[in-house]
Amino acid sequence: MFCQTCGAQLPDDALFCFKCGTPTKPAAGGGRAAATGPVAPAAPTKAEQVIAPSGVTSIKCPNCGAPITPKFGEMVITCEYCGSGITLGSGGWSNIQKQTMLALKIADVDGVNAIITPMMDKGLLHRHLHEDSTQEEMSLSYVPYWIVSVSARTTVVAMNEAAQIGQTATTAALMGVIMGGMGGGFGGGGGRGGRRRAFDLAGMGPAGILGGAMVGRISAFGMGMGYGGGGIRKTEQMDANYNFPVVALKALTEYQPSDYQFDLDGRSIFDITKLPKNIKVLNGDISEDVAKSQAKTLVDQLQSQKAHAKYHMIQQITTQSDVGDVELLHAPIWFAKFDHKGKKIVLVIDANSGRVINSMGL
Repeated sequence: MFCQTCGAQLPDDALFCFKCGTPTKPAAGGGRAAATGPVAPAAPTKAEQVIAPSGVTSIKCPNCGAPITPKFGEMVITCEYCGSGITLGSGGWSNIQKQTMLALKIADVDGVNAIITPMMDKGLLHRHLHEDSTQEEMSLSYVPYWIVSVSARTTVVAMNEAAQIGQTATTAALMGVIMGGMGGGFGGGGGRGGRRRAFDLAGMGPAGILGGAMVGRISAFGMGMGYGGGGIRKTEQMDANYNFPVVALKALTEYQPSDYQFDLDGRSIFDITKLPKNIKVLNGDISEDVAKSQAKTLVDQLQSQKAHAKYHMIQQITTQSDVGDVELLHAPIWFAKFDHKGKKIVLVIDANSGRVINSMGL
């Protein structure tokens, strides 16, 4: 409903207007008379960008005027009445410019268990793991994530595959000649014969000359395959664009995704009225600036992991990342915690896509 005096939008059970203080219902026993007809709500005024300085303990929602009392450390707050997002920046409290949400598609425990059971019971060693584990928690919340746009350009200098094979073969052949000569000289017998063989291998006799020739051929073979030559190095470019999610709650940073992308094509503008009443919307305590820095660091790490998975012998790797737009995404998340003979198992499930974001203890 709307306040009949100032037009502010109010929750249906509000007794007074949070913005101007006008009672929403007539007082008993001859109080303020009820309005005789419907009153058109006044046009909402545009909220100021900064609505309160940092350090305050109580603020008003810039959209509906409802009182908001941040808990200690909170920097990302969702108004429980109208759903407006407020964040604490360097200039104080301000409106979040882009606030979105993902629809809840897996809303019951049975749907979660259908995802969890085959994952926990996968493999012969994990048969009946889900059944034999004690469930400690199964909760659903809307968790705030900063979605940071990051463009990464990674330059990799690596040894090509042919050069790797050539170097390995060359080293093996060289060691074979050396060890073979040593075995022939020192293992064939003792006395003057062994010493003479060692003398020859050192290059002072026929065996040394032969060994030198063979090593020379092997070195030439290695050079042809790239060993020691200019053909062993190649430079590759790995470019990638990410909408990287950074969890906005310090208590959940241990479940920070390392390589996960939400299905952002299905997101919509955040509307608290479209959420089930029994699901809690969590506030955050990680600022937008901190999220940008974390996203850049995590993307650099992810690019390095992908490079090392693709190339076995990396000589140099450099990543340049550019951070772009940021939005606050509210995602429905299931937290499932189990105990299996003292071992803790935690699964974090995206209740929009049904995919597992994190798994710990499996």
